[in-house]
Amino acid sequence: MKRYVVAVIPGDGKGPEHSLGSIKELEAGSESYSLNLELHTVEAGDTALKKYGTPLPDDTLDAILEADACLKGPVGESAADVIVRLRIALDLYANVRPVKSYPRLPALRPDIDMVIVRENTEGLYKGLEFRVGDDLAAAIRVITRRGSERIARYAFETAMRRRRKVTCVHKANVMRATCGLFAEVCREVSEEYPDVEYEEQYVDACAANIIRKPHEFDVILTTNMFGDILSDEAAQAAGSLGLAPAGNIGERYAIFEPIHGAAFDIAGKGIANPVSMILASAMMLEWLGHRHGDDGMVEAGRAVERAVSRVLEEGRVLTPDVGGSSGTMEVALEVGRLIHGREDPG
Repeated sequence: MKRYVVAVIPGDGKGPEHSLGSIKELEAGSESYSLNLELHTVEAGDTALKKYGTPLPDDTLDAILEADACLKGPVGESAADVIVRLRIALDLYANVRPVKSYPRLPALRPDIDMVIVRENTEGLYKGLEFRVGDDLAAAIRVITRRGSERIARYAFETAMRRRRKVTCVHKANVMRATCGLFAEVCREVSEEYPDVEYEEQYVDACAANIIRKPHEFDVILTTNMFGDILSDEAAQAAGSLGLAPAGNIGERYAIFEPIHGAAFDIAGKGIANPVSMILASAMMLEWLGHRHGDDGMVEAGRAVERAVSRVLEEGRVLTPDVGGSSGTMEVALEVGRLIHGREDPG
């Protein structure tokens, strides 16, 4: 049986509580589906910066490079020096953010089910910014044919496993060179997938349509900053930004995380909703399973997601942000109980 090594970054703020909850689900999945997981906790973020003088110590980077995957909690003010650096250093070119309306959440509709596939290493987030004196600042937006082609192909492959529809989102009517190249390449790639419906929307129209008719989206394909903004909007349309996971995926490495911040205002109170991190761990298990042809790992990931859905549907054990009065670990343990298939002891 293959042993899977996972580097776990607890993060800052409420991150350590999130991480502990996710570890409980990984342990439950390992027991119920006979997985061979080895979890290594490593440090990164604001706490690491204070302790070591750098938010991403070399030992942490080495551990991620040696692991099969990484599960990362939310990081505070040093987030750009952690996750953005890792995305570029490890060439994690695909940012994948599933958005789904779960039971009992205040979603705009009960049938929202989309995936936002965002180019993750280019665009304005490349970090090519500079100041000229006190009165001028500028940034360079980088879009390449190679980057556009591989993210487009990732989106179409994702759509082939879903409802076979891709919506390419850009602003080529204004940014004619950068968005123009992105849209041009996406059209070319779409011709390789005749069984997938292909459409294009300008980013402002897409933002409106996520509110007007979110159920009509399947896979949204877009550039880095647009995808960052649209995925937050879509997650809120589905009920809560605090429940949304993401994967940063490359050819060799992958890092899974919640899409929200560290929420220092509730850190240590035991009330943070662990669902986003738990769903990130479910994404990780499925990715590992598909990558290594391990059906048990795939099923374990799906079982975690099903358990989360059932906890939300039953509504007995919920954190305050979604109308309950339970604590972080109570929710995590309830999800774990359902993964095991145990009857309610109470």
